[in-house]
Amino acid sequence: MGKIYTKTGDRGKTGLFSGERVPKNDPRVEAYGTVDELNSFLGVLKTALDQRRHEKILAELANIQSDLFCIGARLASYPDKQAAGTVPGIDAHRTLALEQAIDHMQSVLDPLVGFILPGGHPTAAWAHVCRAVCRRAERRVVELTSSFNNIPDGKDQLAPIVEYLNRLSDYLFTLARYCNAIHRKGDVIWEPSQ
Repeated sequence: MGKIYTKTGDRGKTGLFSGERVPKNDPRVEAYGTVDELNSFLGVLKTALDQRRHEKILAELANIQSDLFCIGARLASYPDKQAAGTVPGIDAHRTLALEQAIDHMQSVLDPLVGFILPGGHPTAAWAHVCRAVCRRAERRVVELTSSFNNIPDGKDQLAPIVEYLNRLSDYLFTLARYCNAIHRKGDVIWEPSQ
């Protein structure tokens, strides 16, 4: 097995999946780096969930992590390069799966009565951290779309990713509420300071 360090990034550049070298603060690197951060936090959330009691949620999160890995690889490739075609895309059925999971969780939740602060059960707090990072990832991908103006169908390739991340943040918000409910903790309702 080769060494984990290559020293090729010592001068502030990194290699994309499609082969190009770009600065480490390139918007593309920011986007897939934030997706990777989200994936890492989802891993933390999974460790906080009981393996036997939360099999369905854990299976959903495993699928989401796989989706995010594909999204990261897509973002690490220029859409007009051959490498982009080797990575599975995110299609509408993955976003639909998130919507179905949201609908299932909402069916057992009390109606939302106000703004919610992160907190309650630790799993709910971790889901809120994931939601906030997901929103940042979405902003980074939206920012990246402006650099796709000169690439044929470039923005079209990012549209399903933006849609998926938008729905994923809704899923994570609902999951936070669901985690509080299954652990018999109430949502932490925001009350203005006096």
